Amino acid sequence: MLVRVYGWVLGGILGLGLVGPVGRAALPTLGVLPAHDRVEIENQILSDRLEALLPQLMAETHLDMWLVLNREYAEDPVYFTLVPQPTFAARRTTLLVFARRPDGSVERLAVNRYPLGPPYTSAWSGGNLEAQWQALAQLITARNPQRIGIDVSDTWPEADGLSASLKERLAQHLPKGYAVRLVSSADLVVRWFESKTAAELALYPQLGQITRAVVAEAFSVQVIKPGQTTTDEVAWYIRERFESLGLKPWFMPTVDRQRQGLRCAEAVPHCGEEGLIEPGDVLHTDVGFCYLKLCTDVQEMAYVPRADEVAVPEGLQAALAVGNRWQDLLAAQFQLGRTGNEILADTQRAAVSAGIQSWTYSHPLGYVGHAPGPTIGMWDNQGPTVGTGDWPLHASTTYAIEGGVRVSLPEWDSEPLQIMLEEDAVFDGQTLTFLAGRQTQWHVVQ
Repeated sequence: MLVRVYGWVLGGILGLGLVGPVGRAALPTLGVLPAHDRVEIENQILSDRLEALLPQLMAETHLDMWLVLNREYAEDPVYFTLVPQPTFAARRTTLLVFARRPDGSVERLAVNRYPLGPPYTSAWSGGNLEAQWQALAQLITARNPQRIGIDVSDTWPEADGLSASLKERLAQHLPKGYAVRLVSSADLVVRWFESKTAAELALYPQLGQITRAVVAEAFSVQVIKPGQTTTDEVAWYIRERFESLGLKPWFMPTVDRQRQGLRCAEAVPHCGEEGLIEPGDVLHTDVGFCYLKLCTDVQEMAYVPRADEVAVPEGLQAALAVGNRWQDLLAAQFQLGRTGNEILADTQRAAVSAGIQSWTYSHPLGYVGHAPGPTIGMWDNQGPTVGTGDWPLHASTTYAIEGGVRVSLPEWDSEPLQIMLEEDAVFDGQTLTFLAGRQTQWHVVQ
């Protein structure tokens, strides 16, 4: 299978406004919309997903009704993917009901004190909690669903959002004989999280370009003064840069260094340490943020040249090429219906055949950084992952292609160097495409 790769070059960064030296005094906005202007885009995408995607997924998972039950500040993880913006919490108790009609369309109902408005119809509003639960029971009885999905799961935390007290309250108010109709909605929740519409996929390249532009800023002499700047200071620069753009990091960015004499344990896939950055260091960063409800997860590498160097050493260039080769081997295993465990095993076999020492720990990506879907290895488990690794590959799904390779570096007297890469990609059912290209050249701190 071919891999479509849109290579990134300096021109792509210049197109985002990074012309000339970058400093804190004149940082570009990189096309990031103000919070107010994001609402219309997010809500249009939500309406489209509820109108076109949800009916397909409820039919696929054989659910007649789906209940998403929430209390303020104890929301179900799926709740914020289902409600229009701006929404910061489930006001008091908010009960969402999705009911399949005979024609296959899905009725979207809100049973809560404060009506949500479109794309929901208010089925009840008031101030009496007992009356609210009675209204939910009457609504369920009137539609007589045979399979009612509730968010409980041993495998998927994103599908385990129904609290014990709300589940008990639901059981108390269900009509007689309805309790046996309750089933786990886990398959639906996973498919809802992992499925991406054309509109969402059209947004992702910009997120990747923003990520790379910020990394390029961080890995520059405008931020790094060799012999003075620490890896922790660079990590905080990246975090604060995202926040200055109104982008929410979903984890604290990390920056680490490798250098000759720092020997990595053979069994550990991550090699690097924190501290003062010096000429000759190899730098690595791991960053991710969320924008327009979509999250990124990216790792890239940089080199800090010595005073007498005019180019990145050949050994480093060759090492990065090995990392790209590992990405190709992994991408070639993406085939519809295969599980994450199957993709991992065949990637490992291909890497061994190619003479590449590698680790693979890729994961789905979307409304959360570590999203539900097929787990393709874990950094601390290069064997099968029970449960999440058994999930099959579907079309229109997005991934963080994450892992690394270890190579012997001639410039370091054959000491090992770890290349750790992570790029966001989409699988369209036939081909894996890197959404904003991938790193094929070193960032150079100069």
